[in-house]
Parts: sequence; structure tokens; C-alpha cells
Amino acid sequence: MNRELISSILIPSILVAAFVLVKLAEIVFGVDLVQYGVFPRKLSGLLGILTFPFIHADWKHLFNNSTAIFVLGTMLYYFYREVASKTLLWVYLLSGVWLWIGGRANFHIGASGIVYALFGFLFVSGLLRKDLKLMALSLLVVFLYGSLVWGVFPVDETISYEGHLFGLFAGVVVAFVYRKQGKQRPKYSWDYVEQEETPEWFPDPERDLREQEQQQELRQQEQQKAPTVSVTYIYKKKDEGA
Repeated sequence: MNRELISSILIPSILVAAFVLVKLAEIVFGVDLVQYGVFPRKLSGLLGILTFPFIHADWKHLFNNSTAIFVLGTMLYYFYREVASKTLLWVYLLSGVWLWIGGRANFHIGASGIVYALFGFLFVSGLLRKDLKLMALSLLVVFLYGSLVWGVFPVDETISYEGHLFGLFAGVVVAFVYRKQGKQRPKYSWDYVEQEETPEWFPDPERDLREQEQQQELRQQEQQKAPTVSVTYIYKKKDEGA
């Protein structure tokens, strides 16, 4: 296992471990942490923006989200290392804030919003960057998690489809914001073909501006090269006796 892959696994593994520890704490101490989820449009629910991804209803809920976070998170850090941490932070916050603003009046818990955000980011980023490897990654993500799309529709009242929808939207937005950062499509010889010059008879404001700047620069150079003529007048006072 190479070093890049190991480092790519680190952050997703820490997140999954945190999910498991929270669930174990609930069982050991006999507490229910659902009240720390996001409760939309209530001041007391603001704290849930930070805590809701770590709370899960049961082990099945935890397992589904953890496996997706691990796989998609590893892809994020392996292929988009330069923007991975910033992406994860932004989709975490945006999905939570938008859920607090637009979600149903109930407690929303689970990391599925981040799962949808990572799915949206990886899929859209590969298409925007037009890199064959990243586009292939986009197709792989669709193949593995394409069924997630159905989760953004209100087909089950017990599922926070709003969290899924806002998470997906957050991932897409961040993909557009960071589209010029990180890995890009390699340049090929045909990318450097010079563009055809605009015909002289066709109006071209940029060309006219360049010509004016060139003419002004030539005039300045001519003025600097021109010899300077110095004329000195000498006055001699006439003798009174002459």
C-alpha cells in the first residue's frame, strides 16, 4: 500500500471511528443523543449543525453511512488532495446550515448529508475538469452510489430527504467553486494551437487598443532618442566710452 493511499484513508477513518464511538457512548451510558441533531429554525437546533453527522439512529444507519464516507472520503483525498480538507469542511457546514434553514420541523441526524455532498462533488468535479481519469472516477461513483439520487425525493417520511438534497447541492456548489484548483486535465499539443487572427477589416476593439498602445510606446521611444539642443545667450555690456 503506497503512502498516498494511506494518507488518503486517514481522515475518513477518523470520521468513521468518531461515528462508532458516539454510538457506543449512547449504548454504554444509556443516553439518546437525537436531541443534538439539527432542528430547523430553532436556536437550540443550531448546535446540531456541528453534531448531527455523528449521531445515528441504529447500527444499520451507522454502517451504511460509514462505509460510504470511507469510500467517497478516500476518493476525495486521493484524487483531490489539494482541496480535500477545504471541500469536506465546506460541505459539512453548508449542508448543516441549509438543513437548519429549509428542513422539516423535526430532528435530523446522520452523516448521509455529507455522503450526498461527497457524491455530488466527485461526480461534478470529474466532468468539469475534463480529465479522463477523473471522468472515469465520476462514472465509478455513479455506478457505486447512483441509487442515492432517489434519496433526494420525499418517498419516505422517516428519511431526511432534505438533508440529502442540501448535501448534494452543497457538493455541486463546492465543485464549481474549486473547479480551477487541484488536479486539472493535462495539456496536449493541440491545446497550444494559435488562434486565427481577426481579419483587418473586421472590428476588433482589443486589436485597436493594442495598436494604440504600441504607437504611444514608439512615440515615447522617439522622444527619448531625439537630441536635445541647448541654446545659451551671452550678453556683453557695451563700454560707456566706446
